[in-house]
Amino acid sequence: MFTGLVAGRGLVQDVRPEGVGGSPAPKSGSSAQTASTLRLTIQVPGDFGSPGHLGESVALNGCCLTAVAIEGNRWSFQAGSETLSKTNLGRLRAGDAVNLERALPVDGRLGGHFVQGHVDGVGRVDRIERTGEWITMWFRLPDPLVRQLVPKGSIAVDGVSLTVVEIANNCFSVALIPHTLEMTTLGVRQAGNEVNIETDILGKYVQQLLRT
Repeated sequence: MFTGLVAGRGLVQDVRPEGVGGSPAPKSGSSAQTASTLRLTIQVPGDFGSPGHLGESVALNGCCLTAVAIEGNRWSFQAGSETLSKTNLGRLRAGDAVNLERALPVDGRLGGHFVQGHVDGVGRVDRIERTGEWITMWFRLPDPLVRQLVPKGSIAVDGVSLTVVEIANNCFSVALIPHTLEMTTLGVRQAGNEVNIETDILGKYVQQLLRT
């Protein structure tokens, strides 16, 4: 479980395709787009927290992954086919920034909202409206995800806990304060960029109950 309060931005050091089960991918016909598994090595910031432990959960751009190797501030993770099909992780390249959050401890403070790290799908930045230091950012979503949104409800965009302002024409908007723009990758997003979307867990359960 996470909160959507990003602890810092990491830097992608390496993106390496792997075969099924984590073995190296064949040299021919394999790429970050087609590999069944990717191994992502991230340089985490120095203030990311206490020393990491193998097997712990970390949210990368809002997607819960398991740390499979830790060498100083270089943490490695594996992303399987389901993860790659539902997130933007398969498009990462060395040098890209990612949002990072460690799992919420049982006695931790819940400052955002309940975020599982289970990405529902990928949206795109539709447009960006600037007002002084603030930004109103609009995102376009597939119709099934739009139906899970309500104005003033919670949503996680690339792992950042945000509040929905408006919903219109398969798009929704959020208001981003300067702190969020500085601390997360949303500050460098441009129109057309892909983002990971996780809708509110409460809305998904209510929708399923009404459907059945």
